[in-house]
Amino acid sequence: MTTKQQGHIKKWQDDKGFGFIETENGESVFFHVSEFNARRRPTIGEQVVFTTAQDNQGRMQAKQVQELGFVQQQMAQKNQKIRQRNHQRSNQADFEAGQKKRLFLGVAFYAVLILLAFMDKLSWLVVGWYAVIGLVTYMMYAKDKSAAQSGDWRTPESTLHLLSMLGGWVGAMVAQTYLRHKSQKSDFRMTYYLTVVINLAGLLFILAGSDLKEFL
Repeated sequence: MTTKQQGHIKKWQDDKGFGFIETENGESVFFHVSEFNARRRPTIGEQVVFTTAQDNQGRMQAKQVQELGFVQQQMAQKNQKIRQRNHQRSNQADFEAGQKKRLFLGVAFYAVLILLAFMDKLSWLVVGWYAVIGLVTYMMYAKDKSAAQSGDWRTPESTLHLLSMLGGWVGAMVAQTYLRHKSQKSDFRMTYYLTVVINLAGLLFILAGSDLKEFL
């Protein structure tokens, strides 16, 4: 790999099309205008970046002479693209991790419902209701996202929240995570969390009522 050097143009003879670059070590290196990679003529004193090679007679000369400012700009753009790519990869990794956590939470919730039903703590009708309303809620989210993309009639947010409060919050959570729909709007998310709390409070009330009947 050819090492790039930095220096400044010390001499330039525009009529002859060549000049000399003074390196950071104080050496003087010849260069021809054909090696100057810019849409203008070189100027004395400007900072440049270049490589070196020997000509046919074994003399050292500068090759691929570029403006230092242009090279720095290119490097800055390249570094920015690298940072953006790394940021995107980090966000994608966080998103995928969040997907797994939310999916696990949804599966765990349904597993608890089924366990409670087996223990006769909860009616199988309630388990079936949660399964159906969860699926319906997911489908409503999918329909609303499709409508948003095509410009069709949207599903009111109040409807989505009502479905979540009635027990479809798992389907809503999965839809928000996998469809990336309604997952960035903070006001919507806060109301969604409130519907989850209300629904779980209702479920606990049902379970407490069941335990009270058994006690009586």
